[in-house]
Amino acid sequence: MKKIFKPLLYLSTLLLGTSCTDLDETLYSQLNKNNFYNNKVEVMQAALRPFTHMQAWLAPTGQNGYYYHAELSADQVAWPQKGRHGYDGGDHFRLHYHTWTDNEGRMRSCWNLLWTGVGFINSALQDLEGLDYGKLGISDSEKNAIIAELKVLRAFHYMKMMELWGNIPIATKVGEPLNPETKPRAEVFNFIKTELEANVPNLLPYSKQLIGRVSAAAGYAMLAELYLNAEYFVGTPMWDQAIQACDKIISGQAGGLNGTPKLASNLKDTFSNRNQNADEALFQFAFSRSGGFTFDWGGFYMGYDNIKEVLNIDFGGWNAFVVIPSAFDAYKENDLRKKEWFLFGPQYKYGTNTPVLGTEEWSGKPLVYVNSIRRESEGDLTSEGDMSKGEENSGARFNKYQAGLLSDPNYRENHYIIYRLTEIYFIKAEALMRKNNGAATQEAVDLINASKKRAFTDADWEKEKYTTTTLTLDELLAEKGREFIFEGKRRTDIIRHGRYTKGTWWDHKPTNDPNKEIFAIPHTQIAANPNLKQNPGY
Repeated sequence: MKKIFKPLLYLSTLLLGTSCTDLDETLYSQLNKNNFYNNKVEVMQAALRPFTHMQAWLAPTGQNGYYYHAELSADQVAWPQKGRHGYDGGDHFRLHYHTWTDNEGRMRSCWNLLWTGVGFINSALQDLEGLDYGKLGISDSEKNAIIAELKVLRAFHYMKMMELWGNIPIATKVGEPLNPETKPRAEVFNFIKTELEANVPNLLPYSKQLIGRVSAAAGYAMLAELYLNAEYFVGTPMWDQAIQACDKIISGQAGGLNGTPKLASNLKDTFSNRNQNADEALFQFAFSRSGGFTFDWGGFYMGYDNIKEVLNIDFGGWNAFVVIPSAFDAYKENDLRKKEWFLFGPQYKYGTNTPVLGTEEWSGKPLVYVNSIRRESEGDLTSEGDMSKGEENSGARFNKYQAGLLSDPNYRENHYIIYRLTEIYFIKAEALMRKNNGAATQEAVDLINASKKRAFTDADWEKEKYTTTTLTLDELLAEKGREFIFEGKRRTDIIRHGRYTKGTWWDHKPTNDPNKEIFAIPHTQIAANPNLKQNPGY
């Protein structure tokens, strides 16, 4: 822990010049606030540094952060062994089976990434406290918004850490205390709640000028998520507060990229390579290939290099994450999401009927993605398979974010969406149902139907839409899973619904161990900080 809270420098590549004839040179081996914060641009560079760091642990870009642990320990996505590839010491297996230990290398990385983010924020806040904003051309309202952004972003970090580890330290100053002690989850929850409630009202409404920053829309989405999970986290339902936070967004009071946010009219726009100003986006990472900051989901989600021929792209992946068979089975055949968001079945060279060929178990034979994880190349066509028996074509594959063609001027310009309006509809609907003893109100039905309608043709819609009878809490969870697959939301949802340790899915039996609802604090951190206390059951 001591190293996590060291002061962090901001712009190590800042260009600093001196005269070649001046022998009294100034030493620039370190940057500090005395020689850095000279204008509004430099203030914003410091304030935004924690946000750019956050993509390393939150987005599916190949880092071992929150996203990796949230997806692979839930019931929709897995990283099975595929022949000679993917065992990796068994860490993906342990996540899937909920048999992890306190000595997981990827969990140590996750801990370090998140706490480094908190360190960036605390360091920035301390640096910004004593500045003369008037001299820098920054108004009081702008200053308050900048400080509020950092505090809300810090609360978001703590919310995600609380989800993973439950009981964690609270540190708001760099290096103070040197060895912070573990706080119980209830105290951490109250810290997050207090910070959000105090600072979200000071955030600026979301607009195109605030892409890549924390706006009021992002802040109220965080509050809605926190309130939705309050009963699980601290035993106190906060359904009314969740509804109120959702209404701030739905009404347009919190802003939007194109005025009041609205649902996308189709399944693709929110995730396309032209989603920079998506109507339903509330909080997003502003990735850009042309800007040198590409959203690289390929490592986790793309197949081997032969996938380039299928999609007419220039990147492959590790052939890592696949859709769990039971999760793919959750989609009806007439659900348009099953066609639009996945790669499945025979794979052809782009624009042709020429099959793409396999390179491992199916070398020289047509590559066909199947909804099974077993050794079909060896004749096993009937078993349920398991995590150790995958092949290069096992499982339906990710195609929710699409890069576009190599010739597309927006090729790989996709932003990563952290919160979108559809999630706010689901949060409000669930809160309404929870208030109503689990039964659907007509308002809850209308909210979910507004989302689901995009997934079916007009001809199918009448028999697929929900009613107050068919929309149960179980069905709400199932539909949310279908809508938000690959978006890093599933673990928290199935914990809140009591399914995480008690549920059964493909090659996963219930542990019935409530201690597994939170992860072990890495033993290396406990060794470094004697004030840390390990979570129960580890």
